[in-house]
Amino acid sequence: MELRLASRGALSAAPPLSGCLSRHSLSPWLKIQNHIYPMPSLCYKVRTTAKCHASMATSYVETSEVTDLDWENLGFGLIETDFMYVAKCGPDGIFSKGEVLPFGPIALSPSAGVLNYGQGLFEGLKAYRKADGSILLFRPEENAIRMISGAERMCMPAPTVEQFVDAVKQTVLANKRWVPPTGKGSLYIRPLLIGSGAVLGLAPAPEYSFIIFVSPVGNYFKEGLSPINLIVEEKFHRASPGGTGGVKTIGNYASVLRAQKVAKGKGYSDVLYLDAVHDKYLEEVSSCNIFVVKDNVISTPAIKGTILPGITRKSIIEVAQSKGFKVEERLVSVDELLNADEVFCTGTAVVVSPVGSVTYMGKRAEYGNQGVGVVSQQLYKSLTSLQMGNVEDWMGWTVQLNQ
Repeated sequence: MELRLASRGALSAAPPLSGCLSRHSLSPWLKIQNHIYPMPSLCYKVRTTAKCHASMATSYVETSEVTDLDWENLGFGLIETDFMYVAKCGPDGIFSKGEVLPFGPIALSPSAGVLNYGQGLFEGLKAYRKADGSILLFRPEENAIRMISGAERMCMPAPTVEQFVDAVKQTVLANKRWVPPTGKGSLYIRPLLIGSGAVLGLAPAPEYSFIIFVSPVGNYFKEGLSPINLIVEEKFHRASPGGTGGVKTIGNYASVLRAQKVAKGKGYSDVLYLDAVHDKYLEEVSSCNIFVVKDNVISTPAIKGTILPGITRKSIIEVAQSKGFKVEERLVSVDELLNADEVFCTGTAVVVSPVGSVTYMGKRAEYGNQGVGVVSQQLYKSLTSLQMGNVEDWMGWTVQLNQ
């Protein structure tokens, strides 16, 4: 694989490209396998079919150091980057070697399995830039394992752990100029597994696509931890026993959007769901796991098929135990929630989000110190220091990329 930045003198060899060049007329150009690509920015759409074959390799696409963004005001939303990763799988269930392609639209038949029958999963993880400029991934193999588990539940093939992790590495390194400077945020990584093949009739898709794209995101809390206010959902349930609530399928998140919108319209940050059997035990806060602290004992709903096995959840439990906290995974009642010393949530985006108040059937419970408790502060600092490489990784969770 030939990888180098091409000079402007070689532009005559570039394939035709459509889209708005804007300020990219002055941007660096990237040469991959004798094809030349401009380095796209936010408004640029690359629509060429030229591609770079990449499999389980140690050489990755080279790009310039850091792109020009307003890192101080970076929010949590989509910013289109340079490249994405795509691998395909046919009826044999084996994924081909992947391709690092310019980021852009993908073609799908109207009868694609994901559009008609919801055969789709996604993951979320982050890459961080250390003070020395190197890039860290946080527990990518855990996301791979969770995708494999979800794919089994959804009757879909999945890439192996090794393929998944290697694809993440390639995608991050291809877009490494979009990894924010240390302390300014992270590169959010979104792997997708979808039934891309055309199908009519309820059946597995004849083709599946494994896609990864990335976006730089700012720190969720710009000025330290900020508590959120929850309302307990009394009418709808996020998931039911025997369903797909325990896997990261696309349908699970579509089902909570309306309740979340209603809650925010009433001034609440998010919705806390109860389990569908007893209506008195906690389940999840939309896509976040919930923790309750009482007398320095940390309790969280047990994984029982309706609760997503969050990787941040798992990491917080292990960090808390390493620091001597007692952690219980069990049924946690609403009464315990309302009488807790502090409450917090965990998820990839927020890492740890303290809860300032919970409202249930008109009763509002507030938590001391404006909702930012000692336990949640300590665990947030410990975990983020590990993720960002600010302390020695005593847990062995981070993966440093060779650039």
